[in-house]
Amino acid sequence: ITTSMPRKIALKDQHLESRIYSARTVTAIVLVALLMCVLLVRYYGLQISEYDIYQTQSERNRVQLQPLPPKRGLIYDRNGVLLADNRATHILSIVRERVPDLDDTLDRLGGLVEIGDSDLENFHKKLKRRRPYEAVPLRFRLTEDERAVLAVNRHTLPGVVVDAQLLRHYPHGELFSHALGYVGRINEREAFELDESNYRGTFHVGKVGVEKYYEDVLHGTVGYQNVETNAHGRVLRVLERHDPAPGADLTLHLDIRVQQAAFDALGDRRGAVVAMDPVTGGILALVSTPGFDTNLFVNGIS
Repeated sequence: ITTSMPRKIALKDQHLESRIYSARTVTAIVLVALLMCVLLVRYYGLQISEYDIYQTQSERNRVQLQPLPPKRGLIYDRNGVLLADNRATHILSIVRERVPDLDDTLDRLGGLVEIGDSDLENFHKKLKRRRPYEAVPLRFRLTEDERAVLAVNRHTLPGVVVDAQLLRHYPHGELFSHALGYVGRINEREAFELDESNYRGTFHVGKVGVEKYYEDVLHGTVGYQNVETNAHGRVLRVLERHDPAPGADLTLHLDIRVQQAAFDALGDRRGAVVAMDPVTGGILALVSTPGFDTNLFVNGIS
């Protein structure tokens, strides 16, 4: 005959469980209270102590300051014939702070429109000098087909902007090449010499001839506008605008009829002709051959 001892059954210790429960409850309350304190401290920092900083950043994201380049002054001969004009053209630019991946965006743009090595070189040089929210030009004189391709792919290219701007044009090309000179893209040396505040949004400057000598007169004064933008950088409305002051027009003593006659007289020969008014000393004609088409130098040549 075997007998088994009865098993001991452990009874619940309600007092111990109550103490454990109370301890856990107090710990949870303390933890929640600490997290609330951290949240309140952070909230106080964001809303009160650092309010001005974050308000400025918020306004900067919402409001953009855009420079408005002035219209370059025109140049006429003594009879009122237009010698240097401005024509509308479309420019492809990039706003650095809106672009998630610059290298990827440049590669994608290269597959859509023609972008040369010189365009990329000039772009990277300007990118170092411009502020992140300023548009940096990449390509000038876009064709209608190129504009259409960029418009179709606009939603996939954040930070890419196509703007219409006035670009210098010389109706008579080679005829006044040495007298008028030409404008060209602002290079690195000129960027440091020019008044940075007055040349924001301006990509060209007088290089030689009349264009360079009267640069201060022809350029004008830059304007600006504050615009409200959405998260994608698209302009919603203009908040404030200060129009630029256009450059002054110039009327030269040159006479296109005398200039043309001197140019035709030289023909294919090398030489120079200067015709002067003996009474006033004004230059009626200034021709030097061989000449060049000044329009080719506006955006630079290889």
